[in-house]
Amino acid sequence: MATFLYRVGRLAFRRRWYVALVWAAVLAAVGLGALKAPGAADEGFSMPGIESQKAFDLMEQRFPGATADGATARVVFVAPKGEKVTATANRKAVEATVTDLADGSQVASAVNPFQAKAVSKDGTTAYATVTYKVAADDLTDASKTQLDQALDQARDSGLTVDAGGTAMNDGGGAGGAAELIGVAIAAVVLLVTFGSLAAAGLPLLTALIGVGVSMASILALSDALGLSTTTGTLAMMLGLAVGIDYALFVVSRYREERAKGRAPQEATSLAVGTAGSAVVFAGLTVVIALAGLSVVGIPMLTKMGLAAAGAVVVGVLIALTLVPAFLGFWPNAVLRRKARKSGRVQAETRDNGGTRWARFVLRRPLPVLLLGVVGLGALALPVTSLQLGMPGDEAKSTSTTERRAYDALAEGFGPGFNGPLTVVVDAKGDDDAEGAASTIAKEIGATEGVVSVSPARFNEAGDTAVFSVVPSTAPTDEKTKDLVTTIRGERPGVESATGATFEVTGTTALNIDISEKVQSALVPYLIVVVGLAIVLLLVVFRSLLVPLKAALGFLLSVLASLGAVVVVFQEGHGAGLLGVETTGPIMSLMPIFLVGIVFGLAMDYEVFLVSRMREAYVHGESAQQAVTSGFRHSARVVVAAALIMIAVFAGFIGESDSMIKMIGFGLAAAVLLDAFVVRMAIVPAVLALLGDKAWWLPKWLDRALPRVDVEGEALTRAADTPEVPAPAGQEAARV
Repeated sequence: MATFLYRVGRLAFRRRWYVALVWAAVLAAVGLGALKAPGAADEGFSMPGIESQKAFDLMEQRFPGATADGATARVVFVAPKGEKVTATANRKAVEATVTDLADGSQVASAVNPFQAKAVSKDGTTAYATVTYKVAADDLTDASKTQLDQALDQARDSGLTVDAGGTAMNDGGGAGGAAELIGVAIAAVVLLVTFGSLAAAGLPLLTALIGVGVSMASILALSDALGLSTTTGTLAMMLGLAVGIDYALFVVSRYREERAKGRAPQEATSLAVGTAGSAVVFAGLTVVIALAGLSVVGIPMLTKMGLAAAGAVVVGVLIALTLVPAFLGFWPNAVLRRKARKSGRVQAETRDNGGTRWARFVLRRPLPVLLLGVVGLGALALPVTSLQLGMPGDEAKSTSTTERRAYDALAEGFGPGFNGPLTVVVDAKGDDDAEGAASTIAKEIGATEGVVSVSPARFNEAGDTAVFSVVPSTAPTDEKTKDLVTTIRGERPGVESATGATFEVTGTTALNIDISEKVQSALVPYLIVVVGLAIVLLLVVFRSLLVPLKAALGFLLSVLASLGAVVVVFQEGHGAGLLGVETTGPIMSLMPIFLVGIVFGLAMDYEVFLVSRMREAYVHGESAQQAVTSGFRHSARVVVAAALIMIAVFAGFIGESDSMIKMIGFGLAAAVLLDAFVVRMAIVPAVLALLGDKAWWLPKWLDRALPRVDVEGEALTRAADTPEVPAPAGQEAARV
């Protein structure tokens, strides 16, 4: 692989104009496709095979044309203090607003709350449900403006008016000022690391080109593949982070080879052959982990994983082709100022921060190991109280109308009103469908924890009924989950008595089912990912204990970062500092995201750091000297790469979407813990304690394993004879 990539780097250097033009053409083509493509769809959460999804599918089959595809808006009216919405003036204002809401080309219906009995018992709160003919993503600006104007006019009458529902979604997605701050921090880190504006700007430029290609591709294919805005955000998050990091590793190795006396073309070729090999391997681990998300069985999660994997592939291709092409355009620009002036690059032989830290750990391996493991273990303890769920309007800021509408409904009608359960009765083949539905409704209505049951609504064939069940607790409350389990547990007795069957669905039940399914899939997925890590590292490092150590360190960092998420987003410690106003269950997909994404990122640092240690050990250094050599060459770059990833991920904490905020925080915490605690402290401590045993591999296994020269040892040996660099001006002419 190293030899092949060496040739790729040399070809990209020599044919730099062609490479640049090809990438420009690709960017232009996908950009044009993105401009012509319709808006991205937002399919929400679904999972084939679970009860709530089966019930929803049955509703679509038995109630054709009356599915939940159309956007909805629930407008909540709250009377001024001391008044009631049923008062003459307030009632007129509400009815006038409903009339205005119904007057829209895309509106299917707007239900008067006084006719639908949608008024609270104390008479202070009422709500009107507006149903649209089209999905939320297809609402025109005119429809949204009409809704906003109707709300404003109602407020002028003295009523407190807010609205929730899918019609209020603004699309969200990435691209805010917070991400720009993350990129700015990354630029500062690169500048400090390289001491050159060009060297700092090159990884940023190539990463932004890669993200542009990835995001434009997602937008162009969004309608055909059903990709959502959240999918694009995750792809941008990962594409930007790994794009900067992969380019950083190649540029850093290029400068190192120039310091050995290589000419620019040879230095570029060797950089792509060595650091590029590690980039390919690291990128492959990320892609496999993200593509593996498809085994969970959630279509949306599969699309997010594959789209993000595509962004990582683009980042790898950019690092292997466009980065060496740019080095061909400006071979000396990425060097330090002194080297650019003299035309000679001096190799760094003195101790740096990496070697000093390595020696510190080597002198005290056991205390460092114990402190790291105990610290991560303490952070991981909150995982034992992990509660999974899906955040809704209750997790949004109180400055949003959706959150205020949620709170008003909870206060006026009870906390369970925001998450009603939908019961679908299948009485096909039953002679008395109405009687069966009535019996089932009475049984469920008598269940402890149920506030009310709505009248049953039948389809045209009269063999299927649907009614709503309002719990006494909030949608994310554990008692609501217990209620769903209880209702489903009563089914066998009810079915035997009536001859009809029923299933429980609705957003609340769907989220509960997804949480349980994801939780049950987490351990098998974790086993697969950790097993994959051990196999891949076994091939790369040709050692038994190094892969085991890497996998255990990965588990520690994942559990510790998930514990940090629980502390902030579930228990509320420090939540205010991140703009989290309401705590609650952790997003169901968060553990899967952390396992899948952090696995790939953790392997990045493992490969770039430990491969240099193995290279030094193979060339005759002692086990402890190899650790020091590895840190001398790689620690600074790994630290810079980790800081860049942390900055990029932390930038997404500023998003208003609670799911994106949680993902950004979790990934930033995971990179921080994995890079600085596991890879920079626990890894050298373990290697120091193991000594030569760390690199032991049974002979039979050594013969059986394929040889993958990730660190490019063959290339390094082949290029042992240094070339005498020409002055800066002659170099540019020669290449």
